[in-house]
Amino acid sequence: MTRDEAQRLLQVFMQSIGQPSEGLNPQGFGGAAIGDAQLYFEYHSDKQQLETSALIYKFRDAPKPGVLEGFRSEEKSGTDTGGGAVDYEPENKSLFLSRIYSTMPADAAFREDMRRLTEASLKWGDEVMDRVATRVHGR
Repeated sequence: MTRDEAQRLLQVFMQSIGQPSEGLNPQGFGGAAIGDAQLYFEYHSDKQQLETSALIYKFRDAPKPGVLEGFRSEEKSGTDTGGGAVDYEPENKSLFLSRIYSTMPADAAFREDMRRLTEASLKWGDEVMDRVATRVHGR
């Protein structure tokens, strides 16, 4: 996927949710708030890929031992990820469900993908977070 394709895809998507936007900024980043969900976009020019990430949780400090493993275990056990994968970004201490696009999806398919990803991220930030915390911290 070229940067121009990613830009157009995000512009159409943002327009469809009533948030007109340039899509990606000059550094290749973008984002949207959809209800309580937060979506982030990053274009990787070296791989010609668009990464879409729905925030699950932003940690104040690095996660305690076992927490990330607990989320990865949930993913492996089949908990719905909305088509994404568990993705921890240490530079901003944030946990996401992320999905990578190498080829241009249809606009309607992308909209549906983002709906599924954001819905799953909200569930992960609530129900799944509670299960992981209970297992890791015994609460």
